Amino acid sequence: MAGIAVIGAGMGALAAAARLAVAGHRVTVYERTATYGGAVRRFERDGFGFDTGPALLPLPAVYRDLFVKTGKESLEDRVELVQVDPCARHVFADGTEVALPNASRAGVVAALDESLGGQAGQRWGDFLVRAREAWDRTRRPLLEEPLWPDWSVLAAREPYPAVPHKRLLRTRVAGTVAEIGAWELRDPRLAALVEGHALAYGLDPRVTPASAAVLPYMEHAFGMWYVRGGIRELARAVYERCVARRVEFVFGAEVVRVLEKDGRVAGVELADGTVREAEFVVAPGDGVGLPARADGEVALQRSLPSRVTVLLALRGGRPEGTAHRTVVHTPDRDGELASLFGTEPSVPALPTTTVLRPGDPALVPDSAHEAVTLGAVVPAGAEITEERVDALVSVAERAVPGLRDRILWREVRTPADIARETGAAGGSVPAPALAAAGGRLLHPANPTALQGLFTVGGWSHPGGGLPHAGMSGALVSGLIVEGPQFRGSQ
Repeated sequence: MAGIAVIGAGMGALAAAARLAVAGHRVTVYERTATYGGAVRRFERDGFGFDTGPALLPLPAVYRDLFVKTGKESLEDRVELVQVDPCARHVFADGTEVALPNASRAGVVAALDESLGGQAGQRWGDFLVRAREAWDRTRRPLLEEPLWPDWSVLAAREPYPAVPHKRLLRTRVAGTVAEIGAWELRDPRLAALVEGHALAYGLDPRVTPASAAVLPYMEHAFGMWYVRGGIRELARAVYERCVARRVEFVFGAEVVRVLEKDGRVAGVELADGTVREAEFVVAPGDGVGLPARADGEVALQRSLPSRVTVLLALRGGRPEGTAHRTVVHTPDRDGELASLFGTEPSVPALPTTTVLRPGDPALVPDSAHEAVTLGAVVPAGAEITEERVDALVSVAERAVPGLRDRILWREVRTPADIARETGAAGGSVPAPALAAAGGRLLHPANPTALQGLFTVGGWSHPGGGLPHAGMSGALVSGLIVEGPQFRGSQ
């Protein structure tokens, strides 16, 4: 039985802590803020409640596995999962709308054919078949196994089976998300649909590898889920599972240094000078205060964008049949990408905006009110002016007519808020790891150059997102419990 120090109480760290405690280790979590969950936070005011980080859960099997492996209660014993249907409503630049069913390829094909015509549904369905092949090729080595020293295989190989395309007497295949949209989907609305999945993670579709096709595939194959009461309830359930397995939590404790002795981790030093010994240390993967990484060449070398979130308390109830999630696509695609990914990034004038309308009685004071959340990608460190917030509300009115007149109050969550809560520079939000592109979108492996030190969470393998955080915790616990011979989940 080893003493293990876990730095931070994000979702990946909590997942690792619970699994390590069940394996018989003494686990202590040191969290610099006053609560758990990392980016999974909640804002409450006047009887309204809002998720301020992730709001929907893809691939819930990751957390179901966590609860099965750490105790007798299932995930559904601790939280209520609701499948979101339709999965999303999309409002395109030309005013066309479509509601896509959850986890139904046939339903999605039919909905797209009816709304867009021109066999759009069939083209999207064929794309999902190819995306599934990319998923099957990368799922295990990219998500379920540690990132081995031969990671360059993932970096060089493009797993997406692009369709040959004749262009100017040359045969070419799509190598990026944007090229999939232009050459294979051949409809600006379908292109917006596939590019939107990359953009939602702060990725530029013009350079993001075609392997990102796995992102829409995950959504359509496994569905999108809502946790009744908000995603914060998932964080609470995982935290309580840790406490039940006798994980010790020390809040308000900032770790400033990882200690080493004779080439091995020896413990951690807190901001107040206290030293805590440990045989293993599990740390966030952003590298703050950690020794140099031996595998730094596979880390993301650029700062990913951040998010702006606008929380709206509305008078008037949520109409029956309202979609939980609506994506309003920008009318100026080129302008949005130039703003976000140009040499001098700025907040787009008309950003692609996600509108969340949960319809959960737990989030409103009564049925005569509604809690709505608006979200958009913005540059890391961006200052969010009132003018930009007003523009976001205007974009959202394409999905919610009369929205502005219903607002009682609004609360804005900026990149600075994300930076304060998570410690990420500029409030950057990590993207999931993706294959190909020379390894540019892989994340550092969980083991480090210092023996006994492992990293967990969105800035380490396998990257950002709620499912990936849970996978990261499983990988780290497996490497500590089983050692270098660990080969991932079976």
